[in-house]
Amino acid sequence: MFACITLNNLPLSLRSVAYRGLRVLAIATLVTVHPSVNADDVNMLTVPPGFTIETLPFEVPKARQMALTDAGHLIIGTRKRSDVYAVKNALTSAKPEVVTLFDDLTMPSGVAIHDGDLYIAARSDILRVNNIDQSMVVNPPMDLVTDEFPKKSHHGWKYIKFDKDGMLYVPVGAPCNICLSDDPRFAAILRLNPNTGESQIIGQGIRNIVGMDWHPTTGDLWVSNNGRDMLGDDIPADELNVIPAKATQVGENAPHYGYPFVHSNAANLPAGIIDDPKFGDHKERPEIMVPAALRMQAHAAPIGMVFYTDQAFPPRYHHALFVAEHGSWNRSSKVGYQVSVMTTNPDGEVSYEPFVTGWLQGEDAWGRPNDVLVAPDGSLLISDDKAGVIYRVRYQGSAATVASSGPKNSEMN
Repeated sequence: MFACITLNNLPLSLRSVAYRGLRVLAIATLVTVHPSVNADDVNMLTVPPGFTIETLPFEVPKARQMALTDAGHLIIGTRKRSDVYAVKNALTSAKPEVVTLFDDLTMPSGVAIHDGDLYIAARSDILRVNNIDQSMVVNPPMDLVTDEFPKKSHHGWKYIKFDKDGMLYVPVGAPCNICLSDDPRFAAILRLNPNTGESQIIGQGIRNIVGMDWHPTTGDLWVSNNGRDMLGDDIPADELNVIPAKATQVGENAPHYGYPFVHSNAANLPAGIIDDPKFGDHKERPEIMVPAALRMQAHAAPIGMVFYTDQAFPPRYHHALFVAEHGSWNRSSKVGYQVSVMTTNPDGEVSYEPFVTGWLQGEDAWGRPNDVLVAPDGSLLISDDKAGVIYRVRYQGSAATVASSGPKNSEMN
């Protein structure tokens, strides 16, 4: 009698060795298989013609936001764990070392690098590790920038980014599905001075921002917004919102984007807003509210996003916006679970379409893309907090072969 031995039956040490040598050719996609990712599932990932996708050779369970240090070490936050990882020489080493910098923080999903220092958003706290490239050890010394953010865990995880002037942008999600809080910082985004810890609201009425980036030419701040639940499969639409670079009003006068009073209409319907059943006629409803810049399928859950400013991808992707759609959790049929891209053609027409797909097979999702980051070589990194891996997308074909990877699933307002 012979025993049937699969890779998953092997001890972890042997399984890692076996997987590292295994490569699978997917349709229009070159895929490197990784220990924590099933080979059959990875084989289903597809990208536009001319692109390849691979997993990097390390595991990072529950990986969320990513940041790259000056020396090329990859920092990765988590939400459902208490860990912050540092992967040494993540993009160049055949066997990168993964260091768990911290394992006892509260929802440390947000990470950012500024002037060589690492900043971590852990729910109510903003922490700093000075000179992170020289501090790649377990429990390095850290400073507390502020602990004054709300301590609510519901939508309490944060993604953070620095602007060109060295100010740190910190979103605070609504502490509920739908509510009106006495604390104006909820359902808002704040600009924080990392030297003083002082902050001010620059955008309000945005339910749950979990990703942001600045347009490379206009300087406008684009943010992802996850709409409210329990109104059905298709309303309200998830959104991309824009905070203009020229906006100067802050605090209670900062631009208001509607939550909890109104929401965007379904993405497949003409642009418009719908009143919230509970707060639509509330006395505090503002007279002026900024509509979404782009609507997408409800419950797709846009999270990490980045404008592409490198030259390694074909011209149609220059200044394109890549968005990680984390995927639905309470819809009758699943949506999202893909990386999409917003491009603008020479006539100014905007499209929003899938770029990497395959994590969702029918109603089975084996991965959940979470954040996107442009690497120094122009490749696109994607974190996956379900599979616990980082993917790398590269372009290796002819620009003439690059075509749209799928139908539009959004409406530009």
